[in-house]
Amino acid sequence: MILPKRRDRRFITIRRGGTLTDSNHHLLALWAATCAEHVLHLFRMARPDDLRQRQAIALARAWARGEVSMTESRTAAGHANGAARDLTGAPRFAAYAAAQAAAVAHVAAHELGAAAYAIKAVRAAAPAGQDESAGRIECRWQLDQLPKAIRELVVDDERLRNHICWSVFDC
Repeated sequence: MILPKRRDRRFITIRRGGTLTDSNHHLLALWAATCAEHVLHLFRMARPDDLRQRQAIALARAWARGEVSMTESRTAAGHANGAARDLTGAPRFAAYAAAQAAAVAHVAAHELGAAAYAIKAVRAAAPAGQDESAGRIECRWQLDQLPKAIRELVVDDERLRNHICWSVFDC
């Protein structure tokens, strides 16, 4: 479970009673897509011909550019989740990262799910005894990708939700 029981108003758009601007919502989706794409190769090693994860990431980006509807991106998230079901380890976590990225169009707070699953994927793919180190490196890489406009928001979200995101944001 990567979403809190009580929704953070900072991740609810202004038109729905929150404080999130459309431009920051789009930045969250783009960052989540970047995190998911960084580990996509881990899924592709297991399923080289399955394009659902690549499509989910592409639609997350297309939604952020205003080229597809929220529903199209959210539907791609469902298909990406379907691709993960019978996998284990790094490929499964990488698949979930892509699904979470596509779901950001629907619920902005899924941004942290994309990042957390990407870290879990890297940890699972690391050689024995190097999983924690690999996870910290991935976490720091993700932080370096954050646009300045949303950096403080995401870093605070990581702090607040780290305990429900498998404590992967201790970097």
